[in-house]
Amino acid sequence: MKKFVAFAGLALLSVGAFAQTNLQFFYDFGKDRKMATTTLEMFKGDDWGSTFFFVDYDYANKDNRDLNFWGGKSSYFEIARSLNFWQESSLGALSAHVEFNSGLYGVRNWLFGAEYFLHNDDFSNTFTFELMYKNYPKSEMSDIPLQFTFVWGMQNLFGVEGLKFSGFADIWGENNSFDTDGDFIADKDTKFVFISEPQIWYNVGQFFNCPNLSTGGEVELSFNFAGNEGFMVNPCLGLKWDF
Repeated sequence: MKKFVAFAGLALLSVGAFAQTNLQFFYDFGKDRKMATTTLEMFKGDDWGSTFFFVDYDYANKDNRDLNFWGGKSSYFEIARSLNFWQESSLGALSAHVEFNSGLYGVRNWLFGAEYFLHNDDFSNTFTFELMYKNYPKSEMSDIPLQFTFVWGMQNLFGVEGLKFSGFADIWGENNSFDTDGDFIADKDTKFVFISEPQIWYNVGQFFNCPNLSTGGEVELSFNFAGNEGFMVNPCLGLKWDF
């Protein structure tokens, strides 16, 4: 899962709104992963707020291909709309937020809530906080149907031109059961899920007249995520092209 555009509609209107689209390619070195992922992101601000979406596509790894399975292995999609008709008021940093998440294997959620946007004077450092009610299908349950999201973007990190640190952290309530001793009987229940994907990018293209190209990577930090009990760390290396 990726969502690294950390701007609200207010921010883009302040610096001149335009669409931002990028394509990311990652290779995941995590245990039992060893696979490639592409992510297409788009963000656009307008007079009424902003729209953001991304699509993740995981490709078959070597083990899958040995089993004569090629091509896409899984996919995940999110689209979010922030609404802000009061951008010039004292509450201009606060927006309404609606979001839809879906993917293969039955993942599907609607989220409704609010987001609050913070930034420094030149918008080089941005931070967005979101608190949302999370709706679950009948096949899933949550005693605490809430999600908290924190998204950040930091340009020219440590004063280095073209070095960017970005990412997100999600924590939400979701009831899960796990078999921790391998006897095919669920023996541990959990109530929440956490995932964070900090990224770092360096604009190497600036040195050969190709400012669209960046290299870098991310680390996926998760707890009770995607059917995996406990804490996991999955490092990735990547390339990014900004359109």
